[in-house]
Amino acid sequence: MSELNRLVQIVDRLRDPGGCPWDREQTLSTMRPYLLEECYELLEAMDNPTPAPMKEELGDLFFVLLLLSRICADQGWFDIQVAAKDIADKMVRRHPHVFDEHHVEEDPSGNAAWENRKQRDPSRKRYRLDGVPRSLPGLLRAHRQGEKAAAVGFDWTSAKDVMVKVDEELAELRTAIREGHSDEIRHELGDVLMALASLGRHLGCPPEAALREANDRFATRFGHMEDLAREQEALLQHLSADQLEHLWHLAKRREKSHGTSSPSPKGA
Repeated sequence: MSELNRLVQIVDRLRDPGGCPWDREQTLSTMRPYLLEECYELLEAMDNPTPAPMKEELGDLFFVLLLLSRICADQGWFDIQVAAKDIADKMVRRHPHVFDEHHVEEDPSGNAAWENRKQRDPSRKRYRLDGVPRSLPGLLRAHRQGEKAAAVGFDWTSAKDVMVKVDEELAELRTAIREGHSDEIRHELGDVLMALASLGRHLGCPPEAALREANDRFATRFGHMEDLAREQEALLQHLSADQLEHLWHLAKRREKSHGTSSPSPKGA
């Protein structure tokens, strides 16, 4: 624990009088973009984890969290020791099958068991879905809300059943598009995406991760299109729709030669 204590002392030194002007002027509000940046950098490192990047990004995020805890201490709210005690106590309460030798639970594993233990915790929020932040990316929020609802049995029984729901929502979206009602189109498109998030959950394929990978594949292929256009001394914006489609298929063949593939914006 000596290095952890050293890092806490470094954060304190940065925030104390005579410390770093930048660190001393930070607030919870100004730290929001840095917290998001470090979280996403860690997520990116986790896509293809190797020791050095993972160590660096975990360390960067840990520093930001310690700085946030010091800002809270400066507000007179709590310090890192209190925050650590709270989460330690919570984890012990929520893992009675591990820390309580007298506890008996038929199946302690899985999301349902975890969510139900959380609901018995005195620190729980009033409503089950309150624990899913509104600020999460939309597909991730839909996925987590679905997991929490499924913990009480509010769920489809199989992926096949979810596919029926996807088809139903697509039909309602087509109707809204045909009638040209913008509010209804937005409403029905949201329902389609919610249904697809549920489908991903039932298939064991988290929708946010699947979409992130699809975005990466599309960006790679679009980059191939730009390379091909440069080779032809052309600019994409000067090409016709047919020429762009031709480049798309050339890029697709180039990807296949490298063993990768991407979704077409036209479904090709």
